[in-house]
Amino acid sequence: MFAKWGSLAYHRRWVVLIATVVLAVAGGVWGLGVFDRLSQGGYDAPASESARANQVAQDAFGRQGGDVVVVYDTVDPARLGAISDHLAKLPSDAVLQVAPPFPSPEAGKSLVAITLRGDDSNAHVKQFEQIAGQLHVDGVDELVGGLVPTQKAINDMSSSDLTKAEAVSLPIVLVLLVIIFGGLVAASLPVAVGGLAIMGSLGVLHAVSLGTEVNSFAVNVASLLGLGMAIDYGLFMVGRFREELAAGRSTPQAVQRTVMSAGRTVLFSATLLVIALSGLLLFPHGFLKSLSYGGMSAVAIAALVSLTLLPALLAVLGHRVDKLAVPWRKKEPSERGWRRLAAKVMKRPVLFALPIVAVLVALGAPFLGVKFGEVNEKVLPEGNSVRTAVETINRDFSAVAAGGLKVVVTGDPAPADVAAFAARVGDVPGVSEARIAAEPKNGVWLLNAGLDHDALSDESKQAMKDVRALTGPGDEVLVGGSTAVVSDSLDAIQDKLPWMALMLIGATFVLMFLAFGSVLLPVKAVVVSALSLSATFGVLVWVFQEGHGASLLGVTPAPLESGIVVLMAAMVFGLSTDYEVFLLSRMVEARGRGASTEEAVTTGLAKTGRVITAAALLLIVVTGAFAFSQITMMRFVGVGMILALALDATVVRMLLVPAVLKLLGNAAWWAPGPLRRIQERMAIHEEAPPLEDEKVPARV
Repeated sequence: MFAKWGSLAYHRRWVVLIATVVLAVAGGVWGLGVFDRLSQGGYDAPASESARANQVAQDAFGRQGGDVVVVYDTVDPARLGAISDHLAKLPSDAVLQVAPPFPSPEAGKSLVAITLRGDDSNAHVKQFEQIAGQLHVDGVDELVGGLVPTQKAINDMSSSDLTKAEAVSLPIVLVLLVIIFGGLVAASLPVAVGGLAIMGSLGVLHAVSLGTEVNSFAVNVASLLGLGMAIDYGLFMVGRFREELAAGRSTPQAVQRTVMSAGRTVLFSATLLVIALSGLLLFPHGFLKSLSYGGMSAVAIAALVSLTLLPALLAVLGHRVDKLAVPWRKKEPSERGWRRLAAKVMKRPVLFALPIVAVLVALGAPFLGVKFGEVNEKVLPEGNSVRTAVETINRDFSAVAAGGLKVVVTGDPAPADVAAFAARVGDVPGVSEARIAAEPKNGVWLLNAGLDHDALSDESKQAMKDVRALTGPGDEVLVGGSTAVVSDSLDAIQDKLPWMALMLIGATFVLMFLAFGSVLLPVKAVVVSALSLSATFGVLVWVFQEGHGASLLGVTPAPLESGIVVLMAAMVFGLSTDYEVFLLSRMVEARGRGASTEEAVTTGLAKTGRVITAAALLLIVVTGAFAFSQITMMRFVGVGMILALALDATVVRMLLVPAVLKLLGNAAWWAPGPLRRIQERMAIHEEAPPLEDEKVPARV
């Protein structure tokens, strides 16, 4: 199949080239419409008790609390009256309700809660934009906070940071590619693929947004992975094409062999990464599903463009791919350094493997103490006006702040029974007080229970569980609130996480076995990737949660957002396997041509060491730009990707993998006879069959 496609890509190069560019650009232009449909929701588990509690309360009492909360720096009755009169003039098509000012004499401030009319987060953001300029009252300072302003601030900063990241990273990537390839023409090809991959993924996200909610962070993930993987795939394809040309093959032969060898690897690598990202669809959270859509579309389109546009471009360019070369370019990059490294590692494999494994385990230890939280104002930088407003509300208006438990009682119980139940809730350790929040409606009662500790502390989570364990009046008692939302979300993730892990491990084993024909290579890949992943998360917990060096990064130590951790797990595992595939593909190819285990490992490292290191460096530049984001979530991803890539592409792939393969010896390539026959019938392997003018060396 790949041989036929390589031949077709050469003979129909202009058709393939034009069709790919037109489709990608058209998809990108249409995809710009997704920015008007992005949301900041989807962080809760839809079928959880907290979600049902919120829905029942909303059906009975309308939406609770304010979407926009404004803190005015006054408690003067006359000024508060003027504020009420001013806010009463807000447009009714945007505002559903404005609560009377709630003064705090101790703080010298007053709070006003505004409920917007829309039914979803997109509508709320647009309505807030409509009234934002009308909240100021002459002579009074104000701070604007609440859920919707926080969402808008995160969305605006995410979009701004994405633009800055791409503006900074793309020129650096192009310069590095020129240095790596030694010429401007070859260097521009992976960048072109990356741009088209981003365009295509925007079109897919726009189509997805027509049927379901898409979180704004999905665009960041799509851009990061689309550009990063396109550069990786482009680097691998263009490098192999130039290698074939250097071996004396004609342009048609070089294109065909590039697609048969590097093209297979790209398709296989992309399939594994797409499967890893599809694991996010197992979770009920709309946020994770959005990230899955963005990531899968970006990786798939990056691979598709690499397998269509690149072969066509290479067919058009031929030997001109080396045009506009820099003066210092070497025709044949030296492999001696990589061969010496392989020899040194395999001479003392235990001396390399044991310390590396010990260090990886030690780095991963802090992850055992991980704590999870939610996306809130703390993801915004210190000093941001919205974050300052929310912190002011939590400090000066704790009685009406968003924290605490919302207890919903259904079934029209007797008032005395509800009052008695509220007293029992108030007696639960960790609960400061519990009171009836409003007169019952439609047989539904609503209780507010304050908490003695931070909403996301272990004490508050235990208090929530204890309240849920109480036997209440009426038909049903549902406990919601921020503590319950985070706990339910985490429980839903923990329930599905083993299935995601099983899916990743199973897919990796099956696909790597079919590609390489070995039972132990997939097992080794999973174990090594798990070590790399745990080390990365251990360092992230040490910094972002425990606060070591957090001030240098400009982040506030806080529990990690569970959805981002799951996303990082999928991406890091997928990318680890990606580099494993690049490395093993050349080893298996050498092994298939008769090389011994040591020769195969040495050849694989010599052929791919430079490519993997370069690919990791380029991806570090792309993702590293996100490490300077204003949003903590994006900074977490950026720093995490830098750590994972630097660790995986150097210590793990260049030292640990060769050492382990040396220790395994010939067993590394073993598979039971029946399984081997299945693999051979599937014909999924990395060896490029020789053309008619070549001879195959006898196997030794």
